[in-house]
Amino acid sequence: MTRHRGTYKPDHAEPYELGRSQIEHFKKCPACYWLKRVKGVKFPSMPGFLLNTATDTLLKKDFDVYREKGEPHPFMKRHGLGHLVPYNHKDFDLWTKALQLGLRTFHNASGFIVGGGLDDVWHNPATDEIHIVDYKSTATKRNKDLTALETITLEGAYKSGYKRQLEIYQWIMRQNGFKVSDIGYFLFVNGDQHFADGMLEKDKDKANMSFEVQLIEHKGDDNWVERKILDLKECLVSPNCPDHSTSGFGPKGNKECEYLTLFKGLEENNL
Repeated sequence: MTRHRGTYKPDHAEPYELGRSQIEHFKKCPACYWLKRVKGVKFPSMPGFLLNTATDTLLKKDFDVYREKGEPHPFMKRHGLGHLVPYNHKDFDLWTKALQLGLRTFHNASGFIVGGGLDDVWHNPATDEIHIVDYKSTATKRNKDLTALETITLEGAYKSGYKRQLEIYQWIMRQNGFKVSDIGYFLFVNGDQHFADGMLEKDKDKANMSFEVQLIEHKGDDNWVERKILDLKECLVSPNCPDHSTSGFGPKGNKECEYLTLFKGLEENNL
């Protein structure tokens, strides 16, 4: 039986697979989501950031060493988290596979499979509580004094999507019966393009990029997730396109959907 994903087909025998990024797409603009998932409109897509994928893979290798040992990584100890260990669960590798929705749950109220792929989970053996961890790669500007890299925060419209991503994973893990802490972590690696002297090695064809590392705690609230999935289901079964979002875009979140003017023009000209 073929998987039911991509374009929504109400008569498909299999439950619809709702990825984490779909929920974010719907949250940002219900109209664009409906046009893509119901009408099959092809929107321009961003290419994959392979350097980000590489840093995620390397960070996972770092923590996998200590996952096997059942010990906290020295980085965790330095940040006062020596009571946690990288979670060595039998399904951990499956949970990291985003394309397969390796981390998933069946949502009875919608009839959807909701899932995604997380980066890491840290476990508190004393309480059996788990913390969701998300790796992020960036390259910030210099600070105002020009003495160091700018400190990363979770402020801004774009970073709100980061927080929702982590909260969706918290919600999925709770649906699967895990004891999930509200506290999750973002582990940022910040490429230094300002204070490093270069990256090429002198004696061989290799290069090394220097990164600063920053850990940011986030107290998640997943109470919005259930309602958003049900709203999304209503959108998919509706014969009518909802309105485009008039805010939530741009660095400050005060811009309208970038496609609103385009589709409005098409409609006005009967195209």
